[in-house]
Amino acid sequence: MVIAVYNTMPYLTACLDSLVGQSIGHRRMEIVAVDDGSTDGSGAELDRYATRHPGLFKVRHQANSGGPAHPTNRGTAEATGRYVLYLGADDWLGAEALERMVEAADRWESEVLVPKQVGENGRLVPQGIFERTAREVTFTDSALAWALADTKLFRRDLLQRHGLRRLEDLPVHSDQPFTLEALLRAERVSVLADYDYYHLVLRRDRSNVTHRAGPLDRLRGVRAIQEVVERLTGPGPVRDAIRSRHFGWEVPQLLQADFLHLDQALQRQLCAGIAGLLDDFCTPELLTRLPVGDRLRLALARRGELAALRGVIEYELANGTPPPVRRRGREYAGYPLFRSRRPRLPDELFALGGAGPDGGWPAGLRRRVMRSLPPGARKVVRRRLGWLVRRRPPARAGVPAAAVAGAAADAGAAGARVGAPAGARADEG
Repeated sequence: MVIAVYNTMPYLTACLDSLVGQSIGHRRMEIVAVDDGSTDGSGAELDRYATRHPGLFKVRHQANSGGPAHPTNRGTAEATGRYVLYLGADDWLGAEALERMVEAADRWESEVLVPKQVGENGRLVPQGIFERTAREVTFTDSALAWALADTKLFRRDLLQRHGLRRLEDLPVHSDQPFTLEALLRAERVSVLADYDYYHLVLRRDRSNVTHRAGPLDRLRGVRAIQEVVERLTGPGPVRDAIRSRHFGWEVPQLLQADFLHLDQALQRQLCAGIAGLLDDFCTPELLTRLPVGDRLRLALARRGELAALRGVIEYELANGTPPPVRRRGREYAGYPLFRSRRPRLPDELFALGGAGPDGGWPAGLRRRVMRSLPPGARKVVRRRLGWLVRRRPPARAGVPAAAVAGAAADAGAAGARVGAPAGARADEG
């Protein structure tokens, strides 16, 4: 067990209580906790638990490193068990979590095991990957691409064989490239969905580090993930499944309401970064499968058309997605920029296609997705997608329905308004 700790009181106490009460017993446990220069008494709380439970805790104190990557790497280096579970210092485990996880991983010979996660204090966690318990899952038969946080059980030998470490220059999202590489290299990835194993806590003041991520930091995290994808996969369904998540959700989320509140210099930086991502990693085929609104905003960001981009975001906030217009037998999204003189954009950017009443979704899928959302998140989706949600929802490129539902739910959790960024660990994701 590895815990990176920085100013997590009073949540840390509940986290530690959940560990000392594990049914697996202290003899089979090792807790490595690294205090990253806390100033709120978290370090003293770790020392108190170590004193009360000798032999169970290894507590290390260090100067603040600026992010969770360094203390997590240090904790991993000091771990000696067969398995490593990463636990957020404000989260907690169900009483039988470790015993059940280790038993299943041993029985299935799993190298990574994904335990069911639930949210606390209003934190909404995508549930697509937890539809069923499975001895083995892949990126192409499950919502695994939406489960890239490190809140999993890893066989330590896997981490050692491949020298897997967090990128310490990433202030946020350092867990996701690490987790993705582990998932891609693992011989077997398993899912346990039969028990509430891991409880993800949203702090009352919403001060979780991943919920405070700035847009450029989020973009750096996406690039680091795409570099892992580029290095470890070839063209094909696995690569498409992973990239569809980021270019079909994470990147377009940066170009919504919050974008309007950035100063112009930061807007320009963000658009330049998005253009670089699109040029380096996003195929034209993936872009054509995105909803028109996302496609349009990404195209304007790529061109550096800041005024037009702001106009589209403002239009969507006020009106939702526009109704279709028909030209020569084809339907297009009737944005004000459609066939405008400046900027001049190709008609294909606005094309809706002829996918029938469910817009390319499998029959009944639209209704199931909408019903699976909490009321607040449903409202967010309706406002964002407008008439498309009611009549013709666009197919997300390769995104499983339950994953869409979970991501939309995270958008609701992050502010229940259009443009609120999904939780940075929406994988939790």
